[in-house]
Amino acid sequence: MSSCVQENQLRATPRRRFVISYAAIKRGTLWLLGASGGLALMEPSPYEVIFLIAVFVFALTGIRFSQKLLPLALLLLSYNLGGIFSLIPWMDDPDAVRFIAVSVYLMITAVFIAGILSQDAVGRLETLRRGYLFAAWCAGFAALLGYFDIANLGETFTLYGRASGTFKDPNVLGSFLALPIVYVLQRMLVGQTGLMRGIVLLSVPLAALFLTFSRGAWGVLVASAALMIALTFLTAPDAKSRLRIATVSLVAVAVMIVALLIALSFENIRSVFEIRASLNQEYDEGVTGRFGNQLRAIPMLLDAPNGFGPLRFRWIFNQADPHNVYVNGFASYGWLGGLSWICLMVATCYVGWRLVFWKSPAQLHAIAIWPVLFVTILQGFQIDSDHWRHLYLMLGLVWGLAALGPDYRNASASR
Repeated sequence: MSSCVQENQLRATPRRRFVISYAAIKRGTLWLLGASGGLALMEPSPYEVIFLIAVFVFALTGIRFSQKLLPLALLLLSYNLGGIFSLIPWMDDPDAVRFIAVSVYLMITAVFIAGILSQDAVGRLETLRRGYLFAAWCAGFAALLGYFDIANLGETFTLYGRASGTFKDPNVLGSFLALPIVYVLQRMLVGQTGLMRGIVLLSVPLAALFLTFSRGAWGVLVASAALMIALTFLTAPDAKSRLRIATVSLVAVAVMIVALLIALSFENIRSVFEIRASLNQEYDEGVTGRFGNQLRAIPMLLDAPNGFGPLRFRWIFNQADPHNVYVNGFASYGWLGGLSWICLMVATCYVGWRLVFWKSPAQLHAIAIWPVLFVTILQGFQIDSDHWRHLYLMLGLVWGLAALGPDYRNASASR
């Protein structure tokens, strides 16, 4: 009799079903998007595929675009329209067509990232951060394998004796690694990540960034980290927090100096470092050097409303690229594109500096992202950054956070 009762009870008890919420699917897709951003050796890369999946997943429930995102969208649109007009005489050049197509695609990624922050901003930022850190570790680990030629991977993961990892250019790898390093350092400052765990998390990306021997990436890391520390200190809630920030900062600097001295004790590393650390490189100097070509291009561009055409700078000056995103804006995108890019950077600086001082649940994220983006904007004077995926990611994040309404920004105060 008792066995029959137990059997009936088991039948009456509903079975638990494994259910995945739609919000979890969205976050998982965003993690994959961040995690795939570190693989750029192939085209199309996994990032492009995951981005299309992310657009599909978020489009199922709709994406809310605030009117505050109109400046971002319109300036990026006019920038790319300038590129399309400049492309017209060179439609038979597949490289030029691909160049502009990539620009249009990157525009869409920035606007999409900005739009999805209208809901669950902190959760989605945290998910992207974790995915980005995973990508940084993968790219950084590949860079170390290549630099030390482990398993004969030197030819695959290095370029000109510099670590490039899963990127085609050491300079891009170095700048890509700056944001996750700054993020981890910030979490150490505010006590969300322990000191030893933080040092472990920083180890591979920081070593890889150093071995890129990219002067621009070194500058981005040092300047953005210093700016982040200053902003975190200024916005700290109390004296105890400021004391921790100052103490952890000093410890982090000391650890990095010791690590640098250990690295420079190796002859092969020290010799390359001494060459790369010099501000004057052979290819920078002279009338036909990098900066000389930029100066020669300016009066020519003043007489060319449509620019030279996408990728035509190399044919005129026998140099791969202008190595200046602002000169390249006028050269490859015409007056319309060049002026649009300058206006976009000025507007972003206005938005970003306001953003970091707004009290909100996402303020710590803003203080980590904006310094890296701001210094990257300045870095554009010495490198062509208009096709960097992480630049457009940061643009979207900053504008998306800035578009959140007063109710969201006051949420921390009401809490």
